[in-house]
Amino acid sequence: MKRVATAVVLIPLVLILILRAPVLLIAAVVGIVAILTARELLGLAKHYRVDPLHMPTYIFIAVMFAAVGIGLQYQTQVLDVGTTMLLLLGAAAFAPFLFLAISMSRRELPRCFPAATASVLAITYAAIPLALLVVVSGLWAGGLLLLYLLLVVWAGDTFAYYTGRAIGRHKLAPRISPGKTWEGTIASFAGSVIVGWAVLAHARQISEALMSIHVLTRERAFLAEPLPLASIIVLSALINVAAQLGDLVESLIKRGAGVKDSGALLPGHGGMLDRIDALLFAAPVLWYYAAWRVMS
Repeated sequence: MKRVATAVVLIPLVLILILRAPVLLIAAVVGIVAILTARELLGLAKHYRVDPLHMPTYIFIAVMFAAVGIGLQYQTQVLDVGTTMLLLLGAAAFAPFLFLAISMSRRELPRCFPAATASVLAITYAAIPLALLVVVSGLWAGGLLLLYLLLVVWAGDTFAYYTGRAIGRHKLAPRISPGKTWEGTIASFAGSVIVGWAVLAHARQISEALMSIHVLTRERAFLAEPLPLASIIVLSALINVAAQLGDLVESLIKRGAGVKDSGALLPGHGGMLDRIDALLFAAPVLWYYAAWRVMS
């Protein structure tokens, strides 16, 4: 019951945010999500006997999202692809040097390198993929593309869960995630491709319908010609594979830490990382596609 209640509250808020909210607000909200996710990840690091650099990590993430949000909102309205890539690649490249330097303040030297490594992982694994979603919201058809991403990931997760429970017999990765099966994995793949096709093949009609009820802004609508069927299938398939890999990676981290959930922030769902682990791997796939559309 808690799981359903949490979903009923959060899903409409997420949809309104991505379809209609100003990009600066999107950056602020997603930045908070990134900090909460990083906090859980750093908490898991303690189970590996690592004492991370908490506050510097949170400050770094906050500054990064502020830069992306302000750039999108005020600089050029649409932060160009090249500048965005330089900004986020610069953050990823600068982070190791920064956190290694900060870690030198630790009294016990053997703890310096693990602490810096955990913080850098929080930036590259949790924060940057979420920042890419903010960037997508400001690119071509950003709102509809984010809706597509969420539906593809959610569909894959749902198909995997119910199929695995019903007919799952062959374990996918028993050491990492004993509940996952090959049957669920195949169903997840098929479900994502079907839902992805349903959304992108009818993207214009969906956009116009959402615009007519003032849910979607014109700037974030998909008003171009439908994508070729092959492109839809390939994109949806890549997103599903990335999402399933993201789910397994988080399971690996938790199993190594000896915990069931990354946190207890969301009743019935565990922590923030538990809910967005698939998105963290799927987000770069969508960003590359959106960036290619802008540049082509």
